[in-house]
Amino acid sequence: MALDPQAQRLLDAAQGLAPVETLSVEEARARFIEAFRSRGEPESVWKVEDRVIQTPDGEVPIRLYTPRDGAPLPVLAYFHGGGGVVGNLDTHDALCRMLANAADCIVAAVDYRLAPEHKYPAGLNDCFATTRWLVDQAATFRGDPCRIAVGGDSAGASLAAGLALVARERGGPDIVAQLLFYPMMDHFDPPKPSHQENGSGYFLTLSGMRWFLDHYLPHDFDRTDPYLFPLQCKDLRYLPPAVILTAEYDPLRDDGKCFAEQLLQAGVPVYYKCVEGMMHGFTVMHNRLNRAKSAIKEAAFHMKALLQ
Repeated sequence: MALDPQAQRLLDAAQGLAPVETLSVEEARARFIEAFRSRGEPESVWKVEDRVIQTPDGEVPIRLYTPRDGAPLPVLAYFHGGGGVVGNLDTHDALCRMLANAADCIVAAVDYRLAPEHKYPAGLNDCFATTRWLVDQAATFRGDPCRIAVGGDSAGASLAAGLALVARERGGPDIVAQLLFYPMMDHFDPPKPSHQENGSGYFLTLSGMRWFLDHYLPHDFDRTDPYLFPLQCKDLRYLPPAVILTAEYDPLRDDGKCFAEQLLQAGVPVYYKCVEGMMHGFTVMHNRLNRAKSAIKEAAFHMKALLQ
């Protein structure tokens, strides 16, 4: 189908902006914050708490969204998107609120270290250490240490999938589910069909992807590293069930689709949906996209079932 009319209006409004690959890192971060910070009144949750936790590599800020009072709740460690270069707790505040309420779980948003100051695997190390902390300290924030899930959008979804692989190989922490919104799961060279079909004309372009990866990856990165590119993993058995959403007009569409197919082949339960008419980044634009709201709530419904 055609691009959703609301999405088309957002795209039209962005015409004339300089491409991200022409910006400095500081300029790109400022634009991302301006574009995706909460607008209007965000959803109310029972409690929002900022904490700073200690990890082997230093301090990591997190934000805990608790939807209601009561018995220990499942926990979703959420890693924001932004190519590993941009984004923070505020850019994804509205999305985390919606997920906490719709999935009836505590969402722990993680402000992991960004590149180019801290290249891969710094962000993954922060996410792994934070997830361990969530298990160990769950009782301090009404969380259930036996029901810990991971999730994210775009590069954050890649971190979540990579973390699930790391946890499997290291024997923990136990992850009960993974929520992946339009993940980057492999290098785009050689390109997949969606790279070719949607590599220009939408918010995320192939040129933009190169800019992000050039900042994010060390000079000597390994294209076969499964924690970086989970589609490179040869064995996906015994991974947690997954809920995966992709977007029809996204160069990363086939990354998520291929990962869903390979998980299913490995015997891992998967709910997969390609959201028609949407483009990359739709989850953080949900307050301006009715179809995005519906898709997020549908994904949260499936996550809630897995977490219960």
